[in-house]
Amino acid sequence: MNRKDLLFYDAYEAFYTMAEKSNAFRAFCKDAFGEDFSQDGFSNIEQINMILQYIPQKDNVNILDVGCGNGKMLGYLQEKTKAYIHGFDYSEEAIKTAKFLFPYNSQFREGIIGEIDYPEEMFDVVISMDTMYFAKDIAVFVAQIKKWLKQNGVLFVGYQEGDVIPKTENVNNTTLAKALLVNGMNYEAVDITEKTYELLKTKRISAINHKNEFEAEGHGEWFNMLMGQTECVTEPFEQFKEKMARYIYVIRK
Repeated sequence: MNRKDLLFYDAYEAFYTMAEKSNAFRAFCKDAFGEDFSQDGFSNIEQINMILQYIPQKDNVNILDVGCGNGKMLGYLQEKTKAYIHGFDYSEEAIKTAKFLFPYNSQFREGIIGEIDYPEEMFDVVISMDTMYFAKDIAVFVAQIKKWLKQNGVLFVGYQEGDVIPKTENVNNTTLAKALLVNGMNYEAVDITEKTYELLKTKRISAINHKNEFEAEGHGEWFNMLMGQTECVTEPFEQFKEKMARYIYVIRK
């Protein structure tokens, strides 16, 4: 498959090139999300810290991040747990940066969901933060992740509806929930839609606070992108939640 035909490929190549160079973007991420993981979405430090409780406190722990970007989230988790980190992403630019930033006890690969593979029962934890949407068939991809997970392993998913994926009735009605049911995987889920609304408001304020820095770097288009991404919080929450939803799923093998 030609990666350039995939969803947002050219945009993400440009994004990770910008993220590597821009001091304004790094400062924005820290203000908006509590830490700089080069976020292009909704994953703040609170959500990432939720993952820590599912990473076993033992030797030889392996964790995989699906769509790892430039690896900064994995690097943070490794620092906290000493786990061996694995990640793949379709962005050549992102993987090049990840390999440079986190060269030890790590494996980063260029790869596409549905084409890349790993050995059976390799991972204690698999993480997918806003990347399930890139699978052609989520149920097929869940089956693949199930194969990769060790017995009693955990799949941790941040899942947004209302942009790439149409909004459904509730947390048990999503495409992901149906894919988990087909694969016989039990899950717990938390609705964080209201927290996401508040996060997006913080994201918008943080972008405005760093506007001059973005423009001074020649990155005004990325400031405009951030404003577009957060336009939805200029309306009341009651209207927002009719269009958008966000959930955290914790799935056990």
